[in-house]
Formats: sequence, structure tokens, C-alpha cells
Amino acid sequence: MAKLQAIRGMHDILMQDTHRWQFTEKTIAHVLKQFGYQEIRLPIVEYTDLFTRSIGDHTDIVTKEMYCFDDRNESSLTLRPEGTAGCVRAGIEHGLFYNQTQRLWYQGPMFRHERPQKGRQRQFHQIGVEAFGFNGPDVDAEMILMCAHLWQLFGIKLELEINSLGTTESRNNYRKQLVNYFSKHRNALDKESLIRLENNPLRILDSKNPDLQSVIQSAPMLSDYLDEESALHFEELCGVLDSAGIDYKVNPRLVRGLDYYGKTVFEWITSELGAQGTVCAGGRYDGLVELHGARPTPAVGFAIGMERLIELINEDIIDNHQAPHIYLIIASETGMQAGLLLADKLRKSNPDLRVMTHLGAGSIKSQFKKADKSGAKYALILGDEEINNNSISVKDLRGDQPQQSMNYPELENFLDKI
Repeated sequence: MAKLQAIRGMHDILMQDTHRWQFTEKTIAHVLKQFGYQEIRLPIVEYTDLFTRSIGDHTDIVTKEMYCFDDRNESSLTLRPEGTAGCVRAGIEHGLFYNQTQRLWYQGPMFRHERPQKGRQRQFHQIGVEAFGFNGPDVDAEMILMCAHLWQLFGIKLELEINSLGTTESRNNYRKQLVNYFSKHRNALDKESLIRLENNPLRILDSKNPDLQSVIQSAPMLSDYLDEESALHFEELCGVLDSAGIDYKVNPRLVRGLDYYGKTVFEWITSELGAQGTVCAGGRYDGLVELHGARPTPAVGFAIGMERLIELINEDIIDNHQAPHIYLIIASETGMQAGLLLADKLRKSNPDLRVMTHLGAGSIKSQFKKADKSGAKYALILGDEEINNNSISVKDLRGDQPQQSMNYPELENFLDKI
């Protein structure tokens, strides 16, 4: 029989790690609520056409990375490689954008068939944040400020890079200049860049091939072809960031890998994760809603790579309150029912109290070993004597307090102070 194991690039998150995820997700959700964003929950499978139209036929995601399959109705379906397209589809389908603004967020797994490495998996997790119906640079700035607030809470330092891609018209003018420039340097381009030259020349600027960097650095600058509206939008955004004391670098080669971006794009990056240094990225996609047949709706968003973010957060700041407060030892052959009822009563009277009841047979000695291993602060011992006297024995597992007997009112008063 073949070894039973997970699919390559798709990993289990085990119980010793889930507290890191829960802490991170809870913190982000709290900040998003502070900023007025509401959670939306989206399917992980959509019609393939949604992604090919949104992301672009010639992007790496569509041509190389999507998990596509035909269902029994012979419809082509795809495991979502990113969240924005599905969020736009949901907004159009349910009329969320009609004469109203929306601030939305979502979380969950995404899927891309890439070569697995640290910080890049085939099933990975994102929290995505999207705002619809806001035209000005104020929402772009607010999103960046929101991110900066999160990094401060998590005690991490990320570098911010920003750029403007302009409108579709200005990008098309720039595209012609790029094609003309890189065509004169075809001999210097690698195989992937030659393909991009035909389909998406702006993506050549994003190449990590060190042999191409001198050619890329000498390429025409998008800022020289930026339309007046986009230039003013970007100038106002930078003004807000300057006033807020946000450090940033204008990177004229920052283009992002998805076709729907225009005007503002940004990335928060780190050097601590090797090649996969982008922790959070996003930008404006003002034409995407209209592309799918709805009324023109300005939009901007970003996504946080959860695996990468969690890797950066120091364990010292994480709230790891998973161990039980109380481990209930059953020291009576007939005490199982009384123990379960007592534990249930304690949880109901104190909802924040974590009570683990010993289940299954075992000697008192073995139960104490399990109580100690659980990390509980106290053991409650329920034996025949305690059952007959309507009392409970309390043993301090982490200190040197002597074991003591309490009646139930005394126990509840004691537990309230834990």
C-alpha cells in the first residue's frame, strides 16, 4: 500500500500551530471591524471563465497555475487562485454595488500549482480586503494605513513599495514603448520574457532573473507616460502617507501579476523569508466590475499571505491560552456521570473557564500525569467521599499550595478568581 500522505504543497496545520493562526486571524478581524469592513464568505470553486476574464488570459496564474476541472455537467470549474474575482462576482450577483459603497473582507484557502517552497504552497491562505465605490486616493491611503497598523500590532517591520500603473489608455501607450524597447534587446531576454513580450510586456519588468536586470533598469519608465489624472491621484496618495509618517519607496518597476490592476499598486515586503518576500499586496482595479457587465465601479483591495505573515510573528506576543484551567480527575468507579455533570455546570456558570474532564479508565496516578501534561493550573478530584459530601478536592498543579476541600459555592468563588 502506498504511503498515506497529503498532496505535495498542501499541508496540515496541526494543533500545536493553530493558536498562531487563531491569534493572527482574530487580530486582523478586529482591526478590519474597527475600520468598518464586513466579512463575506465566498465559495472556493468558481466557473473558470471568471478567472480567465478577470486575471487575464496571458498571466502566469491562468496559463500555468490554476487547478481546473470539468464537473459532471461538463462545466469548467476552478479552485480559486485568488479572492478578488469571486468577491466581484458576488457583489454583482447580489446587487451589492448598485448605488452604494461596500467595504468587504474574506479569508480562506487559495490554490495555485506552483513549485512548493518556503512561503509558497499549492494550497495557501489569504485574508483579502476590498472596497468598492470609492474614487479618490483617500481609500488607497486608508488601506495602507490599516496595514501599517496591523504590522505594528504584530511587532513586525515590513517595507512598503508603491507605484501607479495609470489608466488603461496610458498603459497601452507605455506598452507600445516597452515592446519597441525590448524588441531591440531580444537577444538578452530569457524564454519567459520572450513570451511576455508578445502577451504582457509589463510583466518583464517584474522578472527576478539577475541577467536581465541591466536591460530592465534601462527600459522606459511608466511615470513618463502617466496620464494627468493618475499622476494627481498618486501625488495625493503620497501626500497622505508623508503626513502620516509612513515610510515608502516609489518603485517604478512594480507592476503586479494580474491584468486588472490600474493606478495605485503596492506591496509590503520583507527580506526575512528568502525569495518569497511579499507578505501583503494590492492596488486599484477600477475596471474589473465593468469588465463583467455591471456598471462602472471604482475598487481597490489587498491580500495578506497568512503563511508568510505568521512566519514573521514572534511567539512571545501570541495569546496561547489553549491549556485548560482545570483538569477534572474522576477518583471513583461510579463517578463518571457526576464528573461530566459537574464539568458542564462549571462551564455554564463561567463561560471563559476551560475545563478538561478525564475520560476513560485510569488509575489516580495516571490521571494526575495526564492532568500535568495538559498544562492545567489546577486539578479537581472527584471521589466517592466528595460525591457523598457534595464537595470537591482542589490540587494546585503549578505551585506549592496544599490540597484543599471545598463545597460547590466555595469552588465557584475560587474559580471566578482564576
